[in-house]
Amino acid sequence: MQVKVTEGGFDEQQFLSAVASGAPPDLVYVDREIIGTYAARGAIQPLDECISSAQIDMGQYRPAAVQQVTVDGKVYGIPEFYSVRVMMIGNKAVRDAGLSPAEVDTTDWSKLAGMAEKLTVTEGGKLKRIGFDPKIPEFLPLWVKANGGALLSEDGRTAQLNAPKVVEALTTTAGIVQASGGWGKLKSLRDSFDFFGAKNQFAKDQLGAFPMEDWYLNVLAEASPDVDITVAPFKDRQGNPLTFVTGSAWAVPKGAKNPDAACRFAKTMTEASTWVAAARARAEARAKKDLPFTGLYSGNKVADEQVFGEVYKPSGDAKFDDAVQTVLAVQEVAFATPPSPAGAEFQKAWQDAVNRVLTGQMEPAEALERAQGEAQAALDKAAGG
Repeated sequence: MQVKVTEGGFDEQQFLSAVASGAPPDLVYVDREIIGTYAARGAIQPLDECISSAQIDMGQYRPAAVQQVTVDGKVYGIPEFYSVRVMMIGNKAVRDAGLSPAEVDTTDWSKLAGMAEKLTVTEGGKLKRIGFDPKIPEFLPLWVKANGGALLSEDGRTAQLNAPKVVEALTTTAGIVQASGGWGKLKSLRDSFDFFGAKNQFAKDQLGAFPMEDWYLNVLAEASPDVDITVAPFKDRQGNPLTFVTGSAWAVPKGAKNPDAACRFAKTMTEASTWVAAARARAEARAKKDLPFTGLYSGNKVADEQVFGEVYKPSGDAKFDDAVQTVLAVQEVAFATPPSPAGAEFQKAWQDAVNRVLTGQMEPAEALERAQGEAQAALDKAAGG
């Protein structure tokens, strides 16, 4: 099979234009959170026939990942990565504040702003260390779920952005941002981080703690293996571990000229043997540099069982070894945003609302009320069209 790959990330306008012109690519790699949008528009094909003819076992994929690509009972994507969120804590910042890593906990929301303030360092009016970055707008769904709420109904048709639990979650996280230096200063310092380099925010003591995707462990293990961090589960308000999962999927556009080949490619890219080979190559590359390997986390549970049973070996570095076990444990309590016919528009509505609050344009209740109207209008239009 000869494969031609378009460089760069997924470009929505380019993709939709290609579909409209009748010359789409045979396969696209798309965020599972917005796959429902393209299914509703008829821009991608249901894969029932592909799954049957290629004998793809959908039971091998994690339920939360399959849920994200299933619209009205039909599967529109083959899941690839499975990215969950865990708490990453800078131990020096915690020690400086007279705290322990165990006290950097998201259970008691009444203590979060105070904890963030203790961890924050400002010198001469300039923010030197962000105490606690709640990672909003991106991670608002995690905070809402921790509060017992949801941004969207389970059937993906009804926005719930103005619900009290959503308003409370945004109010709390915006307060954490304020206690950590305020949005302007926080964003400025965050944007200056050497995020993928040896002088990253933990190595430079520029961050106390934040929830972050699991893949960042591999970045830290390679860029700054001596970094002093603790990785712990994010917890809901009852003290239970909780995580939010995202990832991409392979989808076949409407009008694809080689749908059968595209289907075989998607199957090959996501089957267990491919993940094991990729994990083995990465582990060997790390071993040659005497660096820890922190695993690969896929939407294929069979693959992960093999990767962590046959390839992954503890490095002897407790912070990374413990972190891997934390990631594996929280995978079992992961939730995903339900698929929606207006996934992209819905996501934009609530993220815009958060940004209006962070920049001081609106209060949380007002911003979310406006977003509710925008989001529901988009959902109704997509469902009706």
